[in-house]
Amino acid sequence: MTTETWTLDATDGGQLAVRTDVAGKASKMGHRLTIAMTSWTASVEWSGDTPTAVTLTAEVSSLEVVHGEGGLTPLIGPEKIVVKANALKSFDADRFPSIRFRSAEITAVDAGFQLAGTAEIHGVSREITVDVNVTDLGDRWHIGSETTVRQSDYKITPYSQMFGAMKVVDDVTVTFDADYRKS
Repeated sequence: MTTETWTLDATDGGQLAVRTDVAGKASKMGHRLTIAMTSWTASVEWSGDTPTAVTLTAEVSSLEVVHGEGGLTPLIGPEKIVVKANALKSFDADRFPSIRFRSAEITAVDAGFQLAGTAEIHGVSREITVDVNVTDLGDRWHIGSETTVRQSDYKITPYSQMFGAMKVVDDVTVTFDADYRKS
């Protein structure tokens, strides 16, 4: 049986991102954000046609605010800098510089694979299940995933201001998209 390891990262055009929403009486003032992690590496170990292990590591300090929807004003350069500073503070990036995922069990499903494993965020490790869609595009494989993560499960206090009248919703959506070129 042949073994192979796929390595994916942001330099290949892949994206690991977090989408947020806002709540509270003043939620119309806030932006629904897309925040990309610009430094990450994923590794998929294979035995024949079966993945046997998946790991992903992202550097928290690499987060960049990509897009902001809503709000009273457009999200431009100076506001993006403030949002990034607030996010790094929420993550406590100096103490917890990396986010990690490691699979413990991989199950084939119709659209791809279901990964059961451990996510370590903000120094807290929790079991999580991630559904990964895999699409054959002829010359490459497209790998995509969308998972909901509750910040408070990892002892992260969602950002808020105006005494909670505007706050980031506790549940955020983590998305992953990457292509792996076939040999």
